[in-house]
Amino acid sequence: MEQELVEQYTSNLFAVAPGVWGRKEIFSNLYFLQDQISGEWAMVDAGLSWSASSIKKIVNDLFGYGNKPSLIILTHGHFDHIGALQDLLNDWDVPVYAHRMELPYLTGRSSYPPPDPTVGGGMISALSFLFPRGPIDISEYVRPLPDDNAVPGMPEWKYIFTPGHSPGHISLFRDRDKVLIAGDAVVTTKPESVLYSLTSMKHFSGPPKYFTCNWASAKLSVLKLAALDPEIIATGHGLPMRGAEMRNHLGVLARDFEEVAIPSQGRYAEEPATTDESGVVFLPQNKETIPTSVKLIAVSAALLSVAFFVYHQVNRQHA
Repeated sequence: MEQELVEQYTSNLFAVAPGVWGRKEIFSNLYFLQDQISGEWAMVDAGLSWSASSIKKIVNDLFGYGNKPSLIILTHGHFDHIGALQDLLNDWDVPVYAHRMELPYLTGRSSYPPPDPTVGGGMISALSFLFPRGPIDISEYVRPLPDDNAVPGMPEWKYIFTPGHSPGHISLFRDRDKVLIAGDAVVTTKPESVLYSLTSMKHFSGPPKYFTCNWASAKLSVLKLAALDPEIIATGHGLPMRGAEMRNHLGVLARDFEEVAIPSQGRYAEEPATTDESGVVFLPQNKETIPTSVKLIAVSAALLSVAFFVYHQVNRQHA
């Protein structure tokens, strides 16, 4: 089963569970959920900025030509999860649901707390100073999720408030078969590393360190997810995992979160960003900086890594 997932993942589309499919966009995932009760389907997150046409092709293949979701659900609004959103909304004109604590970053009111390139762990962390942090403005489309944890039009699913990586981060859970769409609350690769991220090598991890702005909240969110006792977990980065091995990794992460997830250094390691429904209220002082020369080396190395990965994938497809 795992080998089949790897092969599907390499082709960018992968099955997670009945009525649940994932799509890999370079280094992040988005998902499609079809509710077995209502018959409606939703897209979860929206990939990278150049992804709209490839997403629509996948939708045509899965649901029929010209079909569109009943709604889009955002686990959160970081750039790698909303990149194609505006282009898709221009064609689809469907509602977008997010937690009310995420709305400031989706309605033009506030940028996210800055990413932290000093947390270590790999090249992507070092490059994170380049990442967009918004805000975007989709005010005419976005709506707050209801307070009762229901997902509109998707009665099989409920959302779990899992902040920490972002102020209004959510995960999604289907109780009948314990399928968990975790977003970036936990991930199944090492997202700080270019090699791990591009190849989706397995490494059960806490949320991506470079963008997580409140580690105390992130720990509580992992404890919530572990308490669900999921059977399958699909995340914003990496391959789906399932069964006893996955639950063991999740339990260890929840138990030893301070040691295995929180960076030993970094802007938010000791003091969180403070946010409310208006956006960012307070940012801790940025105590460490990365020299410009190191940043340039990081950018060059990352570009070479991406070029090598694309070359390898193209040759593999034509072999």
